[in-house]
Amino acid sequence: MSRSDTVSPAKPARKTEVILQAQGLARRFQMGDATIDVLRHVDLALKSGEFVAIEGRSGSGKSTLLHIMGALDTCDGGSVLFDGENISTMPGWQRNQLRNESFGFIFQFYYLLPELNVLENTLLAPMVGHGVGDFMGNRGQLRQRAADLLEQLGLSHRLKHRPSHLSGGERQRVAIARALMNRPRILFADEPTGNLDNETGRQIMDVLEKLHRDQNQTIVMVTHDRGLAREADRVLVLRNGVLASAES
Repeated sequence: MSRSDTVSPAKPARKTEVILQAQGLARRFQMGDATIDVLRHVDLALKSGEFVAIEGRSGSGKSTLLHIMGALDTCDGGSVLFDGENISTMPGWQRNQLRNESFGFIFQFYYLLPELNVLENTLLAPMVGHGVGDFMGNRGQLRQRAADLLEQLGLSHRLKHRPSHLSGGERQRVAIARALMNRPRILFADEPTGNLDNETGRQIMDVLEKLHRDQNQTIVMVTHDRGLAREADRVLVLRNGVLASAES
């Protein structure tokens, strides 16, 4: 995929408005008789249109932090505000709705359904997010959007292929297309290159950079790769449960 390709995910946003804010986040896990404090009073303010990378060693709690901010997990202390609303105290159905409508997720492992082809896997996001009834009522438009995204990601020749016939980089691009289907305001990327070789990982990073640069897509990415992290607008390091600027 060349850097001149175009991907159209979300509406452009200004880099002045704080849309997501973590305040005093704490998360701990019980390991037998021991209590492990993974996150200790973590604060983070994310602006619209910003690309933030969270760097740290494996096991440092990066993914835990990302999952809490993305309403996939809950915290033991503190809060997460999205557009000023505390998502930490939302009932489950409201958190589900928020994730489906406002957040997109890319993971290290692609989580593609092996029995579905590329186009069908991409269409899972609106089907799950809006229900089968709404999906069927807008099926034509949604199929066209999925096909357009896949074309822009260099996969127009793979629409009917199943995941087992794709390379790792192609599978991750399908996962990116699926994450963009509902035009997320925030794209959360959890070690998106961690399962790929260096060259393929570089291609995926190019895709994310283009989304950010051309469409002003807001992105939060966690990675243990310092080189990739340095390409974001802002780099934060999670160490001993505390989040700090990479320069501090």
